[in-house]
Amino acid sequence: MTSTPLAALSDAGVSIWLDDLSRDRLNTGNLAGLIADHHVVGVTTNPTIFAAALAQGSAYDEQVRQLAARGAGTDAAVREITTSDVRAACDLFREVHDRTDGVDGRVSLEVDPRLAGDTEATIAEALDLAKAVDRPNLLVKIPATTAGLPAITKVLAEGVSVNVTLIFSIERYRHVMEAFVAGLEQARANGHDLRGIHSVASFFVSRVDTEIDKRLDALDDPRAKDLRGRAAIANARLAHAAFQETFRGERWEALAAAGARAQRPLWASTGVKDPAYPDTRYVDELVVADVVNTMPEKTLRAVADHGRITGDTVTGRAAQAQEVFDALVEVGIDLDDVFIALEAEGVDKFEKSWAELLETVTGQLNQAKD
Repeated sequence: MTSTPLAALSDAGVSIWLDDLSRDRLNTGNLAGLIADHHVVGVTTNPTIFAAALAQGSAYDEQVRQLAARGAGTDAAVREITTSDVRAACDLFREVHDRTDGVDGRVSLEVDPRLAGDTEATIAEALDLAKAVDRPNLLVKIPATTAGLPAITKVLAEGVSVNVTLIFSIERYRHVMEAFVAGLEQARANGHDLRGIHSVASFFVSRVDTEIDKRLDALDDPRAKDLRGRAAIANARLAHAAFQETFRGERWEALAAAGARAQRPLWASTGVKDPAYPDTRYVDELVVADVVNTMPEKTLRAVADHGRITGDTVTGRAAQAQEVFDALVEVGIDLDDVFIALEAEGVDKFEKSWAELLETVTGQLNQAKD
């Protein structure tokens, strides 16, 4: 028997990634310790994570002083600070990357969220970030907005590995997978080695329950109470069924024969928002081989302490998941509106975090000049 819940999760084929990065984690050995002792094999970042990291402590002071002395502007300083952290994390994970043939050991860095509605600007930013970090285990994060979809295809076609973020609906997820497959086809036509191009599709979990539970609570229907907390896991299980459907058949097999790897589902937003729910539910209930679960450290340590990893909790459950969605529609939940609202909220949150990050760095640069 496997000795710990995290070991059991890893043995079940789930790649455990940490949803956080900071200079302190790098400098203190915290991240190295999580790799060594907690089966962490990758890291994801986002604007909110960097805004929090820059606002706390003094780990960035020396770099900020150097940037101020050079007369760096705010945008340039943010770019240099964030890419420095990601580059260092990529180096830390390089052994994992090499050992897993590039599947894990990955570090994600997001394009400026203000570009979420601009395809060409997103492409340019993603390619520039890849050059700035200059590490083979980088994943450039591109949001799954309508404008983001063609950008995903183009960036992959240039041989750059991509983490597609802010996916909420099955319909949009299917579009993401189509953008991925099209990108690989173009990459092959462009002469790129498909074995070196990797991608994950970040399917957000807990936010779905947060939004739908709020709407269920507003209904005067006795059936609504029984549906609370069931939507997010059902949604993810349906996403996995769509993943299984997409990565088979002649079109995919032709790419696989050329060395392509399937775009793995990544369960994101797995920290529990409602204290009424078990704090490991979005891990325990979404165990299946060949997926990623990226967790905040609080969730990671909760799983390590009392996670209940009982084997595959996803495969073969799509029909049950669809019954949940049918029931939600029956009580009056407009699922299309839910997913539109969640995507808009997600982009807005990251834009606000980016604005906070810019404000923090501007203040630190000004203080360093005084």
